[in-house]
Amino acid sequence: MKRIVLASGNAGKAQEISQMLANHRIEVLPQSAFNVMEVEETGLTFVENALLKARNAAAHSGLPAIADDSGLEVDALDGDGAPGIYSARYAGSNASDSDNMAKLLGALTGVEGAQRTARFQCLMVYMEHAHDPTPIICQGTWEGRILFEPRGTQGFGYDPVFFVRTHNCSAAELPAIVKNNLSHRGQALRQLLTALGAHQ
Repeated sequence: MKRIVLASGNAGKAQEISQMLANHRIEVLPQSAFNVMEVEETGLTFVENALLKARNAAAHSGLPAIADDSGLEVDALDGDGAPGIYSARYAGSNASDSDNMAKLLGALTGVEGAQRTARFQCLMVYMEHAHDPTPIICQGTWEGRILFEPRGTQGFGYDPVFFVRTHNCSAAELPAIVKNNLSHRGQALRQLLTALGAHQ
């Protein structure tokens, strides 16, 4: 059984990744199990932040590390896909999921359904150790659009306002197994598992 530290304090994210790796003889341990402090996300891109987090977790745990940096890009906001890398702290550094969704829906007031296109991005990084010169980097993208109000109680983050066209519901209305098959994080993790198989 391979042990890997997950560079995240996000309980929802840890649960999702653990579920997806359960059948691959990989034990995922949260960085909190090693008293790893969250590193400041000073990167300007998803991949820069993921590398910072993975390096920090590997250095403090002595284990290989997985980190991901993910977020929501909304085409109608600021012309550059906000909130992007600031998705988790869109409404402030200690914002709740509800706070972030409320700010997002407020920012989209008056924007018609067809213009509410959006996507979740996930950049996932694996580092064998803190000084790994060749980290594995994988990316997943999940296209959808933003609803006018939250729907569903599954998932976390922006899932209740993210409409999944293929299933005609929000991401928060999908069973976990279906969401993990479709999601940006699921896509990136499957790429990572393939790369790890080739890596060994």
